[in-house]
Amino acid sequence: MKIYNTLTRKKEEFVPIEEGKVKMYVCGPTVYNYFHIGNARPFVVFDTMRKYLEYRGYKVKFVQNFTDVDDKIINRAKEEGISATEVSEKYIEEYYKDAAALNVKKATVHPQVSKTIEDIIRFVQDLIDKGYAYESEGDVYYRTRKFDGYGKLSGKNIEDLIAGARIAVGEKKEDPLDFALWKARKEDSEIAWDSPWGMGRPGWHIECSAMAKKYLGETIDIHAGGADLQFPHHENEIAQSEAHNGCCFAHYWMHNGYINVDGTKMSKSLGNFKTVRDLLQIYDGETLRFLILNGHYRGPIDFCEDILIQSKNSLTRMRNAKSNLKHLISAGSGTMTEEEKAKLEGFDKYRQEFIAAMDDDLNTADAIAAVFELITAVNTAVRDGASGEFAQKALDTLMELSSVLGLLQQDVEEEVEIDSEIQALIDERQAARKAKNFARADEIRDLLKARGLTLKDTPQGVQVIKE
Repeated sequence: MKIYNTLTRKKEEFVPIEEGKVKMYVCGPTVYNYFHIGNARPFVVFDTMRKYLEYRGYKVKFVQNFTDVDDKIINRAKEEGISATEVSEKYIEEYYKDAAALNVKKATVHPQVSKTIEDIIRFVQDLIDKGYAYESEGDVYYRTRKFDGYGKLSGKNIEDLIAGARIAVGEKKEDPLDFALWKARKEDSEIAWDSPWGMGRPGWHIECSAMAKKYLGETIDIHAGGADLQFPHHENEIAQSEAHNGCCFAHYWMHNGYINVDGTKMSKSLGNFKTVRDLLQIYDGETLRFLILNGHYRGPIDFCEDILIQSKNSLTRMRNAKSNLKHLISAGSGTMTEEEKAKLEGFDKYRQEFIAAMDDDLNTADAIAAVFELITAVNTAVRDGASGEFAQKALDTLMELSSVLGLLQQDVEEEVEIDSEIQALIDERQAARKAKNFARADEIRDLLKARGLTLKDTPQGVQVIKE
């Protein structure tokens, strides 16, 4: 298995620190609002990475934090007239709801900044003791120039950074390049904790360094997040963690590309975003997940209505294949024939194509293509019917690969409840077809289609599919 490592800018063979185990940290949301489809991309991509590692037999410890201490949370609390804690708790629960709709599995641990304060304070104090940080009127800053490797992840040249650096009003730094580890309390309404430097709260970057060490140790296998976090957030994490731990922080760094609207990165600050909550009113979560995975994770996605419709149509084809096999299982009988056994063995080709794609830097687009090749082969094999045993094993193969991608997990094609009126129409259509009254048969088919029901004639009888 190869992973493109942002740190080295090349694909590298994945070799975990401990055989059979993977320690993975992914930066989570700042919980002050519903997350948008751009925020959802790293959640879905790295959830898929986790699922694939588990599929390959690794035991994965997956940590994704919640940033529940931030200016945006404080501002939202003032707007809503509630406490900052109430805001963060509300949107953590809303995150879980939307993430579940996308088939994103809960992390092994979801640490929160507010519950990791003592660890953060100890971490900051250690950096002060080692000369990498200093206190200034209640604030604590990191001495960026003291860390020799600064810029190695993002490729930033420190001289160029110096040229563009400025000290903002109210900041009391030794150097414009230095960044905050701890912020002194400015007003009574702010969230704050007591510390050796007075009442205050952590800076943004320090939280992930402290939580990664607490739950995964000094060196982790994979650290991941969106491309926008590469600098300064992940660069600063490296500087803090490696100065504190005295060793490599993460062996592999993975970053997903942006979701763009009209060529511009989707973001809340630009107002060009669509929340997952709003999109779920029109499209189901698996359609959104398909959209995110139907392209390489490092490349951009141009978000528009057309790509949503294409994703829905592609997913419908997958669901119809699943539904057709379930129908054959319930309607079919008997064990596999020798011919069916040979066909089933041939399906392993698509499993190997799937694995090869996923092994090649998580190429989910090619993995999805392999699944569609499997579906074409299965549809051809069962065109004239199949034994129940063959249909079950074909379905098992389809679900094995789809589950790694987090697709076909929701039974949106629920069993159609056929009332007496619908059954009467189905029976009348069958009688019309038998009498060669195809005009009436087509009329009934269209009537049912208008109700969202599609009739499919199979050797085992009529199959009713809910669209």
